[in-house]
Amino acid sequence: MSSITIGLDLAKNVFQVHGVDAGGCVVFRKKLRRSEVLRFFEDLSPCLIGMEACATAHYWGRTLSALGHQVRLIPPAYVKAYVRRQKNDAADAQAICEAVSRPTMRFVPIKNAERQSVLVLHRSRDLLVRQRTMLINAVRSHCAEFGLIAPQGALRLADLVVQIRSADEARLPPIVASAMLLMVAQIEALMTQINQLGRVLLVWHRQDEASQRLASIPGVGIITATALVATVTNPTHFRSGREFAAFLGLVPRQNSSGGKERLGRISKMGDRYLRKLLVMGATSVIRRARTSTQGAAAWIRSLLERRPARVVTLAMANKTARIAWALLARGDVYRTASHA
Repeated sequence: MSSITIGLDLAKNVFQVHGVDAGGCVVFRKKLRRSEVLRFFEDLSPCLIGMEACATAHYWGRTLSALGHQVRLIPPAYVKAYVRRQKNDAADAQAICEAVSRPTMRFVPIKNAERQSVLVLHRSRDLLVRQRTMLINAVRSHCAEFGLIAPQGALRLADLVVQIRSADEARLPPIVASAMLLMVAQIEALMTQINQLGRVLLVWHRQDEASQRLASIPGVGIITATALVATVTNPTHFRSGREFAAFLGLVPRQNSSGGKERLGRISKMGDRYLRKLLVMGATSVIRRARTSTQGAAAWIRSLLERRPARVVTLAMANKTARIAWALLARGDVYRTASHA
């Protein structure tokens, strides 16, 4: 492999390349159009290439790796510390080139096309769910202006639709009724599309052994299991379950100094989508634990006696993340305390 180290700043059309030799001397510093990138790296002997883990990074990582180069993706937050003064494409490429050569730098594993496809399904489904929620809230708020109220929950929207269709013109003007029925039709179409994406995820879940093992954890369903497997390509990149929980932002933020530990609020760093799924799953586990005697129900109830419910929810999400890492790293299956 060549002794040249390259920092590549990705963009839509104009890419910036910064290369240094083993002694740290600049070999080249140039701009490339998108059509010139592959030709440029095809002519180079295999070398180390650093890129920020941003949009299109995994695609370029796979493409340049196929040419024989060693590609490493760096979290953008870790590159920022190496930017000198003004921020521009040339400075970013130079910072990436310097960061990728650091021995203690952490890198993001390059995802293959299959894992990225599953994550596209998740992002698409999450977008449709948010659009459905926006439409439901809009229908509720507009109908409330005319005295039409229904219980909370997406499943109770049908009660509101019945009121819209049965309301007389004196209570609900025809213009409002027609607009509401159009929005209801959009909600029904979104629900059909969400179910279609869910069936595709179910098919992939049944074909993946690691996803099936994760789904056995309380509070982890098909959606969470497939998202975890698709995101965490190599669990051994994390030294422990606590490090994985910190990656998801489920641990307190530290501001320690002088041997004194000061812990603040939950950091909320890392993958927001995975953290949301784990917190939602932990909420359902805690709801069942109030009347159950199995699994971690006793531990949860003891926490609820001393801490608020939301704090216990985050503690349960942290515990679930650690269990998920253990199952992925060791290839094991989930066992309750009675079967351990």
